[in-house]
Amino acid sequence: MKRRSFLKTAAPVLATPLLMNGLKLNALSRSPVFDELASALAVTDRYLVLIQLNGGNDGINTVIPLDQLSVYNQVRSRIAIPESKALKISDASALHPAMTGIQTMFKDGMATLIQGVTYPNPNQSHFRSTDIWMTGSDSNQYIGSGWAGRYLTTEYPNYPKGYPNAQYPDPPAIQIGAVMPLALMGPSQNMGLAIQDPNTFYTTMNAIAQGNYPAPPATKPGNELAFIRQVQGESKQYSKTIKDAYDKATNKVTYPTAQQNSLAVQMATVARLIAGGLKTRIYVVQIGGFDTHALQVDDADTTTGAHATLLGRVSESVALFYQDLKQLGVQDKVLSMTFSEFGRRVEANGSAGTDHGTAAPMFVFGTQVNPGIIGVNPSLTDLDNQNLKMQHDYRSVYFSVLKQWFGADSAALRTAVFRDFPELPIIKTSSTSVSENDAFATAAALSNYPNPVANGGTTIRYTLPDAAEVNIRIMDANGRMITTLAGGYQQAGTQQLHFDANGLANGMYIIEVRAGLRRAATTMVVER
Repeated sequence: MKRRSFLKTAAPVLATPLLMNGLKLNALSRSPVFDELASALAVTDRYLVLIQLNGGNDGINTVIPLDQLSVYNQVRSRIAIPESKALKISDASALHPAMTGIQTMFKDGMATLIQGVTYPNPNQSHFRSTDIWMTGSDSNQYIGSGWAGRYLTTEYPNYPKGYPNAQYPDPPAIQIGAVMPLALMGPSQNMGLAIQDPNTFYTTMNAIAQGNYPAPPATKPGNELAFIRQVQGESKQYSKTIKDAYDKATNKVTYPTAQQNSLAVQMATVARLIAGGLKTRIYVVQIGGFDTHALQVDDADTTTGAHATLLGRVSESVALFYQDLKQLGVQDKVLSMTFSEFGRRVEANGSAGTDHGTAAPMFVFGTQVNPGIIGVNPSLTDLDNQNLKMQHDYRSVYFSVLKQWFGADSAALRTAVFRDFPELPIIKTSSTSVSENDAFATAAALSNYPNPVANGGTTIRYTLPDAAEVNIRIMDANGRMITTLAGGYQQAGTQQLHFDANGLANGMYIIEVRAGLRRAATTMVVER
């Protein structure tokens, strides 16, 4: 039974006090067991777009720390972005002037910034660090499968055997490009296809399929050849569904040409495929050139140059993509996020550039994100071997997105990233199909005042759409539990309680309210 049918059928039943092994179902619905069950139900109309920034993006000139301008201008005197040109997204942070499109998305509540993302003992080799980000491994682990590919194996068991089929007619993942990324590699096979253009892919696969080949011998090489032909045959079938979806939809906005912005052209293709009804879960697009050792900026104007051009292309691509999705009627279904293999050093080098570093910001876009900033500006003086310190493990981002966006259960999460990581409040809605938000909604209007908290405490206020068992947690910026507040069973309506923050150090904290299957989170800043 499809999930939507299950919910329609089950809704009247769950409202009655039926028993399951002696436990009332209405009590079960307020338990973590049922929460896990709800998350595990298949979600078929949510899509994730991974935007790879190849080369190691300079996060410090991407997100300018307005609260540390004196140090920033001193260590980056030749490449610093003037405060007057920076695009503010908070009192403490601003974007590079080339990122006007992404600034607008912040204003519209469609962007989240995650500060200080890296991993313990970071590697500053392009190839090795890229492998680590792609595989979801520790820095001393060498793994041949990718985090997204492993997750997809839990959604498409035994793939590619038996696929495509009536339930899963489309490929699990697609890379827009010529080479399949390691991130989409499953434990024993690729979980996606690499295509540059749907029409070319269709023509190529049909031409290959015309060959009349003898049966492979019953040998090890013959078995490998048989597997290749099996994948080839499936690719031919997928090529038609991809082309059909691409032909069914038309972009509603005008994108630049490939010569002007190749990333935008890739994202235009993704928009058409999603709007055309392709049920592919994960897409990967990429843009290179971020290895800015020299001439990162123009000497005459630091707001222009190689880095500005790249950030402008990313910003333009993302903004046009979501404008297009909105007009195509699918913007609520699509989440996208940026990643790069590492950031850059704090201090500029002698060539008007920056050298390999460690932590860097990540951006997550979509109508369903918790808008704002997770974390604080990285300190430019409190460093680790001249590099920025880690605030968030990159696998916390993967873990949170898979759980909150796709509804991945515990087994799928551990398959993808091997163990539990702190969960970040990235998605503002529950892990359900976007067309089913009425069935599993979030708690509404969560806030706290005063915020920032200077002395004493803050009043946490939230609204419950219906009666529920309430659990309130205070966590640090890394998702670690600080304390649990008294909740209990509460009636529908606006609720509030006082929290004494005197024992907390300065910094950002997360307030999370769970009410049955509903969840909401907001940030609290302690600043004395």
